[in-house]
Amino acid sequence: MNDWLHNLPVLWMALVIFGFTYLVSGMIYATVIVLAAGKRARSFKAVSPGMLPPLGIMFGLFVAFTAAQVWSDNDRASATVNREASALRAVVVLAASFPGEPEARLRGLVRRYIEEAATQEWPTMARRTATLRMTPRPLAEALELTLALAPSGQGQQIAQREIATALENVFDARRQRIIISGSQVNFVKWSCLLLQAVCALLAIAMVHSDDQLTAVITMGIFATGVAASVLLIAAHDRPFMGEISVGPDPLLQVMPEAEAS
Repeated sequence: MNDWLHNLPVLWMALVIFGFTYLVSGMIYATVIVLAAGKRARSFKAVSPGMLPPLGIMFGLFVAFTAAQVWSDNDRASATVNREASALRAVVVLAASFPGEPEARLRGLVRRYIEEAATQEWPTMARRTATLRMTPRPLAEALELTLALAPSGQGQQIAQREIATALENVFDARRQRIIISGSQVNFVKWSCLLLQAVCALLAIAMVHSDDQLTAVITMGIFATGVAASVLLIAAHDRPFMGEISVGPDPLLQVMPEAEAS
């Protein structure tokens, strides 16, 4: 689906999806009713109602198959951002083992990295244009500074190793979230899901072509279920885009700690 739909607030997204679904359902209903005359009416009525349960089950399987990817991507995105924030917090805490200029520089570099991630990387991830070609300079400088430290005791040696490990975890978490930001439900999955919904609506209209009120009620109920399923998937389709998305809040929560003296 297009980016403009994913950028809509959930309420407007719901109005667009439900409106479009009802419009398509109405067109299918009107087409079947117009064609249900003479021999075609008998042919439509001959369509077995036994087709409806398998069609509904197949649509449900398509929804479950598509939703599984969406839930997995969102869970991975949240876990990755939380891991990145935890690693940054560890760097800030362990920086106190090197009081003075080293601590202040490490805190400043962590603060700069979070600012750049929140203000520059998140918008590019939302547009799915973020790449791994550029290494964040503040993070590279923090690792260089850590490796250049001269520990004066065993405690600082341990702290130096832990800071380096935490920074490596930040690098890895950033790499993972950028990769996840490019994930989406592809065109083939959306096409199969929507085509199955159209087939089910068409079968319902044919089965009940001799009773227009029953056809309207049944198609309306099924169309509502289709729209709800599509809305649920579309609202979570892009992990870093839209009103319901993974934001940089966990990273921003580290900012006060990085700014503290």
